[in-house]
Amino acid sequence: CLDQEGKVHEFDSSWRTEDCNDCSCSKTGIGCCTSYMRPVNYDEEKCESIFNKETCSYKVVEKDDHSKECPVHSWVG
Repeated sequence: CLDQEGKVHEFDSSWRTEDCNDCSCSKTGIGCCTSYMRPVNYDEEKCESIFNKETCSYKVVEKDDHSKECPVHSWVG
């Protein structure tokens, strides 16, 4: 399989891309999906979500104080 970056991958292999997608190669082609969950049910007026590309995860914190995490009631991915 040839990915979007021009790298060749063997059949039945899998990898994680720089933008946090999990991909796999089979004889029918490449399939990719996000490797992380996205917060969707939290206080968006008081809080904001921040994506950490190194850990491929979101953190939801208060806009005025990033040291305080906010509760998240639903995640999608």
